[in-house]
Amino acid sequence: MSSTTSKALDAAKSTTQSAKSSLRTMSEETSTTTSSILHHPYTRLALPFVNGGLAGMTATTVIQPIDMIKVRLQLAGEGVKTGPKPTPISVTRDIIRQGKIGDLYTGLSAGLLRQAVYTTARLGFFDTFMTLLKTNAESRGNKVGFQERALAGLSAGGLAAMVGNPADLALIRMQSDGLKPAAERAHYRSVVDALTRISKAEGVTALWAGAYPTIVRAMALNFGQLAFFSETKDQLKARTQWSQQTQTLSASAVAGFFASFFSLPFDFVKTRLQKQSRGKDGQLPYKGMADCFRKVARDEGLLRFYRGFGTYYVRIAPHAMVTLIVADWLGFITK
Repeated sequence: MSSTTSKALDAAKSTTQSAKSSLRTMSEETSTTTSSILHHPYTRLALPFVNGGLAGMTATTVIQPIDMIKVRLQLAGEGVKTGPKPTPISVTRDIIRQGKIGDLYTGLSAGLLRQAVYTTARLGFFDTFMTLLKTNAESRGNKVGFQERALAGLSAGGLAAMVGNPADLALIRMQSDGLKPAAERAHYRSVVDALTRISKAEGVTALWAGAYPTIVRAMALNFGQLAFFSETKDQLKARTQWSQQTQTLSASAVAGFFASFFSLPFDFVKTRLQKQSRGKDGQLPYKGMADCFRKVARDEGLLRFYRGFGTYYVRIAPHAMVTLIVADWLGFITK
């Protein structure tokens, strides 16, 4: 009896060990397959773009209400130099009073599409450019300097803005629609609906309205954000003993300030140009970026370009933090 039991126990142990070995083998094979896919040349080329897009979409979902308030602040009091000045609190109160809290997420679909296109491109291009610059610098025994980082940021921002302008225009139209009289509102159902109707009514080229200030704004923003983030993080790594997370948070806060400072005037003009529509006389309020700068400075004052700087910074800095932290994390797990 004891011999039979012993044999049964030995058989059970053998089966268990065999099962564990099989599971371990399967796990190793899965890990090897995953690693093989992640390290495929085409995958390595695409990952910076994929990670950038996912990071940007995550950040936009978090920051969208602040962006909505920022746009309404920039459009309030258009063409008027004096009068009551709106505040973030008063704008938020008006939005909620006229509709519901969910209105703060108006244009989210356009915002997500913009990030899927714009941030995918800008972070992907920046990472690709920096990799090339680092390889080139190391081959000469040098390190990448601030000028190279600035050039990479400017180039990535300009290229990405050109590609993402239609989604950006749709976002502005959807967010500003509620400012029009009820009879004139378009009531866009989604970003696809907005893009389709704008194309039919104004022509496909209208989707690139405000492209010039959008590109200039993106170059200024990326110069402030990506170049200063990369430089600040390198300086903190060399001069402090802070953890990587603290370095990332601190560098993104610094980058957020400079990105806001350099880009807000262009963001202001971009918003005005993309929001405008032809009047009863068939004319547009602004002929272009230079005309918009001139008319706003003359009719509303130079400080109007920096209206809502606090709100803009509160939008840019957290967005930069969330984007860069998520991008860093995705880059870490896909090494």
